Amino acid sequence: MDVEILSRVQFAFTIAFHYIYPPLSIGLGLILVIMEGLYLRTGKKVYEHMTRFWIKIFALIFGIGVATGIVMEFEFGTNWATYSRYVGDVFGSALAAEGIFAFALESGFLGVLLFGWNRVKPTVHFIATLGVWLGSMFSAIWIVVANSWQQTPAGYHIVGEGMNARAEITDFWAMVFNPSSVDRLLHVWIGAFLAGAFLVMSVHAYYILKNRHVELSEKAFKIALAVAAVFSVLQLATGHQSADGVAENQPPKLAAFEGHYESDGPADLYLFGWVDEENQKVYGPKIPGGLSYLVHWNFEDPIPGLNDFPEDEQPATVNAVFQFYHLMIAMGLFFIGLTLFGVFKWWRGKLFAHRWLLWIFVIAVILPQMANQFGWFAAEMGRQPWVVYGLLRTSDALSVVVTANQVVFSLIMFSVIYLLLFLLFLYLLDKKIKAGPYDEKSDDRRPIQEGMVDMVKSKE
Repeated sequence: MDVEILSRVQFAFTIAFHYIYPPLSIGLGLILVIMEGLYLRTGKKVYEHMTRFWIKIFALIFGIGVATGIVMEFEFGTNWATYSRYVGDVFGSALAAEGIFAFALESGFLGVLLFGWNRVKPTVHFIATLGVWLGSMFSAIWIVVANSWQQTPAGYHIVGEGMNARAEITDFWAMVFNPSSVDRLLHVWIGAFLAGAFLVMSVHAYYILKNRHVELSEKAFKIALAVAAVFSVLQLATGHQSADGVAENQPPKLAAFEGHYESDGPADLYLFGWVDEENQKVYGPKIPGGLSYLVHWNFEDPIPGLNDFPEDEQPATVNAVFQFYHLMIAMGLFFIGLTLFGVFKWWRGKLFAHRWLLWIFVIAVILPQMANQFGWFAAEMGRQPWVVYGLLRTSDALSVVVTANQVVFSLIMFSVIYLLLFLLFLYLLDKKIKAGPYDEKSDDRRPIQEGMVDMVKSKE
C-alpha cells in the first residue's frame, strides 16, 4: 500500500480507538447529573451510592480518553503536514476555544467531582458534576465544528498558492455555524447519550440477573432506560435532518449512502443490500422512490446520482459507505424498538420479569459504540476524495517526507500499545463492576468509609 492509504488507515485506527471514550464520558456525565440531582432532591442514600459508583467508572473512561486523544494531534504534524498548514487557522481557533471553554471547565471541576465527597457541600459537589458534564459537551462542540468545517467550509478565504495555500478565517461565527455543524453536533451528542445510557443499563441488568444490588440497580436501570428511550427517538429526527443537509451540501455522499448512480428517475431507499460497483447496481429490498420522498417529500422527484459527478470526485468505496450507513440506521431503529419495549414493560410493571430481556440489555452495550463508529466511517469515507470538501484532496494533504515503512512501523506500534491499553481498560472496568457500588461485607450495604465513621461515633 502507498503512503496515503497507510496514513488514512493509521489515522482511522487511532481516532476510532479514541472515539470509544469521549461518547461514554458525555453520556455518563448526563446520567451522573440525573443521579446526583435525585440524591439532592430526595435525600435517599441509594442515589448517592450509585453516583459514587459511576463516578469511579467515569474517571477511568475520562483518563484513557485524554491519553488516546493526544496521539491524533501529533499525527496531524507527522503524517498530514500539508493538511495541517492548510487548516491550521481554522483548527487552531477551534481547538483553542476547546481548551479555554471546554477542557479547562471539565478538568477544573474534575478534582471536586472525584475527591470532593465529604469535603464540600452536596450542592457544590453537584455543581462540579454539572460542570464536568458541560465541559465534555462543550469539548464536543469544538471538535464537531472543526470536522464539520471540513465537510461544509464557510467563513474563510484562501491565502497563498500551491503548497503554501491555507484557509484563513474571515468570519469566526460563520465558521462555527457552518451549514452542517449544528445538525452533526446534535447527532453526535445524542449518540453519546445513548452510549452512556446503554453502558449503565448493561451493568445494572447484569447485577439484577446475578441478584446483586437489586434495589439500587432497578432504580439506576430505570434512569438510564428513560434517557435511552427519549434520545433514541430524537436520534431518528436528528439523523434525518443531518441527511437532508448532506443532500444539499454533499450530494455525492448521499448518492453513495444509497448506492444511487443514475438521476434520470426517482431514487430508491434500500433497507439493506450489496452494491455492485462494477455494474453500478444494488441488490437488496428497497422502497421505490423512498430516498426521493425523504429528501423532497415526493416519490417522483429525482436525486443527483454518482454519475452526475466526475469519477475522480466520487467516493472510491461506495459499497463500504453504503454498508456503514445502513448498519448505523439499523442499529438506531433497534435502539428505538428495544427501549420503547422496555418502557412498555416498565409501564406494565414487568420490566425485570424477563431474564431474556435483561440479557439483551447486557449484550446491547456494544451497539451504540458500533453505531457511533459506523456513522463516522460513513461520513468520512463518503467525503472522499476530499479531506476539505471541494478545496483540498486527501492525496494532496500528506506529509511529503513520510515513507510507507515509517507509517507501517508506527501503525504496528500503535496497534500493540492500544491493544494493551484496551485490555487494561477492560480489566479495570471489570474489577470496578465486580466490586460493585457497595462494600459487600457491610450489613447495611453502605460504602466502607461511611460505615467506619458510624463505628467511631457509636464508640464515642
